Amino acid sequence: MSDSTTTKKSGFVVMIGRSNVGKSTLLNALVGSKIAITTPKPQTTRAPIQGVVTRDEGQIVFVDTPGVLKGSKDALSKKLAHMVHESLRDIDVVAYIVDPTREIGKEEREVMKLVESINKPRVLVINKIDLARKPYIDFYRDLSENYTSTIEVSALHGTHVQALIQKLFELLPEGEPYYPEYQLTNMPNKLWIAELIREKLFLRLRQELPYSTNVEVTEMDERENGMLFIAATIFTTDERYKRMIIGAGGRGVREIGQSTRKELEVAMQTKIFLELTVDVDPHWMERFE
Repeated sequence: MSDSTTTKKSGFVVMIGRSNVGKSTLLNALVGSKIAITTPKPQTTRAPIQGVVTRDEGQIVFVDTPGVLKGSKDALSKKLAHMVHESLRDIDVVAYIVDPTREIGKEEREVMKLVESINKPRVLVINKIDLARKPYIDFYRDLSENYTSTIEVSALHGTHVQALIQKLFELLPEGEPYYPEYQLTNMPNKLWIAELIREKLFLRLRQELPYSTNVEVTEMDERENGMLFIAATIFTTDERYKRMIIGAGGRGVREIGQSTRKELEVAMQTKIFLELTVDVDPHWMERFE
């Protein structure tokens, strides 16, 4: 039992870093549940996702931002960059996630410059310490004096994740929880399901599929037999991409639907009927928010 008179900590921790440093994997490890999709592709995260950790010490609200891609000029990349800057408003702590296996370049230095301009406690999180080859780890270790604290973790294996949580609680201000104790994320079900479908889409097509795809859940309805009916549309910008997603004889979209349905049934503990359609909309990016 926790002491009700103990002072609680509460606040927002923004996770920032360049693409594919493992922010979404780390968010899932911190929360202890899959709330952010993870793929080997950059720009997997399309919008800031909040994950919530509630303990006796208080509550941490993590915000997983889209990866920063220096020099990307398309409309989607510009909107993602804007979302990163918007996420840095009204925060309490910054967690700067870095990958010691990748060469330092303009993109990393741009993120570093952004992080170091923020006048809040800053935690440097060196991820992927489970990997044998980390040629740039000393570069990041040398940056430690510029940060409130430095913690080396493996998001994939959960190494030192609890130590990171404890350090963040130490840095948060006193305050009441923002969310109920049971709530793990701010994402509504439709958005989470759409993100899950998009993950399976990326994983199946890997390098073949451009980022010009989006998923919208158009219907969720519990049927009389207890089955949950879900209808979703995969939007892409060109007919050739539509054919690529559907696959020969519909095999592609069928496999995407099957793998999504299996994961949904485990997560939601109910039978799912998932209806997927693929449509061409060259302008879907214009309504993306």
